[in-house]
Amino acid sequence: MALSNETVTDVRTAVLSKVPQITLAFWVAKILATTVGETGGDALSMTLNLGYAVSSLILLVFFCITLSAQMASKRYHAVFYWAVVVATTTVGTTTSDYLDRTVGLGYVKSSIMLFGVVLAVLIAWHFTTGAIEVDNITTRNNELFYWLTILVSNTLGTALGDFTSTTAGLGFGRGALLFAGLIALVAAAHFFTSISKSALFWAAYVLTRPLGATLGDTLTKPHAEGGLALGRITSSLVIAAAMIAVIALTSLRKRDQST
Repeated sequence: MALSNETVTDVRTAVLSKVPQITLAFWVAKILATTVGETGGDALSMTLNLGYAVSSLILLVFFCITLSAQMASKRYHAVFYWAVVVATTTVGTTTSDYLDRTVGLGYVKSSIMLFGVVLAVLIAWHFTTGAIEVDNITTRNNELFYWLTILVSNTLGTALGDFTSTTAGLGFGRGALLFAGLIALVAAAHFFTSISKSALFWAAYVLTRPLGATLGDTLTKPHAEGGLALGRITSSLVIAAAMIAVIALTSLRKRDQST
């Protein structure tokens, strides 16, 4: 049966898109990536004692390298894509800690500031391109805004996770449950309401970061602080292996390659 011109256009756009489809596997991989971002960033700044500023500079270089590979690719490549995601979560961890602790902004001020930056980026994205894409990223402008939003949102998520677990006094376990519940509400809104899918995507994207942060802290913080006192480097390697397994064994790119 012949395909309509509109269908052919949609298929070609899907093939050229440089991001994975938004599926359950995508969110599982994202949560694992944010968790390894927390443990990995802390391993660099705390375990290796490089400090927040130096660690942020190192990880920013890593982000630029991975982003360059992603931008240079013509289509979606899982290795490039998820390497950039991990880079944003690790640099987001150390940058947030630098703002909160070294600069002294604190979790509340930094969260408000970073939330404002996320909104500003999304507004600029919509104003520049006319729409905020989350699934079909095929143009350079959309891709740049996409990764800038992810970088800032992962930094914001780190501050939110620290705020709920420490300042709000929920601890790491209850903080993780709180963000898991909020993500469930966003998922319900996706299926049962007419709220903008792009808005819900970014809401979930921001919330998975503090979920990963609180899960990472649960694994690595001392028993006295409510954690399991597992090593940061070992935890990072194990979580990274789990993330790679999810990406390798699950099709995050279920697109029809025929034209």
